[in-house]
Amino acid sequence: MKNETIEKLIAKQKFAYIASVDQDGYPNMKAMLAPRRREGLKEFYFTTNTSSQRVAQYRKDPKAAIYFCDQRFYRGIMLKGKMEVIEDATTKKSIWQVGDRIYYPKGVTDPDYCVLKFTTDQGRWYSGFKTDDFTP
Repeated sequence: MKNETIEKLIAKQKFAYIASVDQDGYPNMKAMLAPRRREGLKEFYFTTNTSSQRVAQYRKDPKAAIYFCDQRFYRGIMLKGKMEVIEDATTKKSIWQVGDRIYYPKGVTDPDYCVLKFTTDQGRWYSGFKTDDFTP
């Protein structure tokens, strides 16, 4: 039941917060558009610019976290794991959307377009003033 509730919360969000680790070992957070594709609570796919600071950080240190929250009910889910930078044509095409040309004028083959694939190792659910750690 908990996984079902968490998945529904994630599906309703327009944004996600992603974290990376900088060169000095400090966490860096960024709001992103919701993941384009998701496989349960295990894998999440985001689009971003290859030239971004975040991509450079993940290439150096793939440790990452993503966070989704439901402000209305004061609930949230933090997932810890690894972020992989993917540039293969098949994966890029699989999550490409027509409106993406605004960000990547050369289309799906734009060298500044890549995919971030997050794979969950652990999660922490917060609801009802309680936390619950889990492994998906």
